[in-house]
Amino acid sequence: MRRLGARRRRARTDPGFVGGNEAELLRGGDQLFPRMLEAIQRAHAEVWLATYIFHSDAASLALADALVAADRRGVRVRVVVDGFGSKGSLPVLRQRLAGSGVALAVFRPMDRWWHWFQPGQLRRLHQKLCVVDGATAFVGGVNIIDDRLDIHHGFSESPRLDFSVQLRGPLVAAVAQGLRSIWSRAWLGRDFDDALLDYIPLRRRLRRWLAQLWRGPQRLPQAVPRLPPVCAAFVMRDNLRRRRTIEHAYVDAIRGARASVDLICPYFYPGQRIRLALRRAADRGVRVRLLLQGKLDYRLAGWAAEALYAELIGHGVEIYEYTPAFLHAKVAVVDGQWATVGSSNIDPLSLLLNLEANVVLRDGGFARHLADEIETALAVSARVGERGGTGLRAMLHRAAVAWFAYVFLRVAGAAGRY
Repeated sequence: MRRLGARRRRARTDPGFVGGNEAELLRGGDQLFPRMLEAIQRAHAEVWLATYIFHSDAASLALADALVAADRRGVRVRVVVDGFGSKGSLPVLRQRLAGSGVALAVFRPMDRWWHWFQPGQLRRLHQKLCVVDGATAFVGGVNIIDDRLDIHHGFSESPRLDFSVQLRGPLVAAVAQGLRSIWSRAWLGRDFDDALLDYIPLRRRLRRWLAQLWRGPQRLPQAVPRLPPVCAAFVMRDNLRRRRTIEHAYVDAIRGARASVDLICPYFYPGQRIRLALRRAADRGVRVRLLLQGKLDYRLAGWAAEALYAELIGHGVEIYEYTPAFLHAKVAVVDGQWATVGSSNIDPLSLLLNLEANVVLRDGGFARHLADEIETALAVSARVGERGGTGLRAMLHRAAVAWFAYVFLRVAGAAGRY
C-alpha cells in the first residue's frame, strides 16, 4: 500500500513523461472491448471507468454485466458517464446495475428541464478511460457502444475508425488519479461552474494559485530525458488547472516536426496556434497530411472544417476524407517518433470546453504501428482538391464559421482568443 501511495503522489507531482511502460494500440471496440472485459473479469481490487457514451446495445451491456459480476466478487467498481452523451441509455444502464454496489455517477445530468438552462452545460465529460487494479489502463476515443452502431444513423456494415491504447506501467497511476478526480467531482454533486472563474476579478492570479496548488501540467517538457521504452505522458484538459495542455502538446509537436505530420480528426476546426503551426510546417517542407470525415455524422462539423481547406491546401497541406465508414479517431504521428491517441478533437469543444484525455508517446515502435494504421486509412480515402477557392463565397463561408465559433464559445463561457 505504501508503494501504491507513493506512485499516486508522484503521478500528482510529476506530470511529464514517464518511462518503463507497455503500450499497445487497439483499433475500435472490436479490439478494445474484449481486452476490457478480460481485465474486468480478472479484477480483484477496483475498477474505474469514465466515458461520454455508455450505450444500451449488446456489446455495451456485456461490459455492464462484467462490472456487476466484478462487484459481486468484492471488487470496488466506480463508473462515471456524461449526462448528455449517455442521456438516452441511462435508464437501461441504471436498471442493469440495479441491486449491485456499482457506483454510477453522472457528470452534469440532463434529466430535469432546468438542467438545460444551467451555466456551463455545454462543457461535457468527453474522456474515455478505464483503470483496473491500478495496473492496467485504457485511454482513447472509443465510447462504450458497438463499432457499427451510430446513435443518430443506426447500424452500418463497416465499423467506425477509432483507436485506444492499453497501458501498463508507471503511467497508469496518473490515469487512475485523473479518473478518480472526475468520478468524485460528479459523485459528490459539487460540479461548481468553473466557467464563472472567467469573470471573477483577479482571475489570472486565482488560476495561477490553483495551478500551483494542484500542480497540473500546463505544457509537456520539450527536452525529454532518455527514458526506457515506452516513454509516455498522460495529458488531460479541464476548465481549471489544465486548460490548454492538449492544445500545447499538439502545437509543440508540430512546431518541432522535421519530416512528417499525420493527423486524424473527425471534428476539425483548430484555433490560430494549431493552424499556424500546420502552415509553417508545410512551408518548411514537412509533409503534412490530415484525414478528416468524408461520411458526415454532423453536417455542421463538416461545413466548419471545409472553411479551412483552401487556406491549408494553399500552403501545401494534404487533406483527405475518409468515406468507408464514420470517422471517430483522434490520433497523430509526428516524424515517426511522437504519437498521441485520445478523446480530444481539434475544435473549440475539445480544446476549450470539454474534459478530455490523451496519451502522448515518444516511442518509435508505437508510432510506426499507428503510422501503418494511418497509411491503411489514407489508402481508402479521397484526397481533397482546393475546395472553396478564395472568392467572395469562400470569404463569407470562413467569416460565418468564425462568427459561429465566437458566439458559441462566449455562450459556453470560454474566455480568451481562439
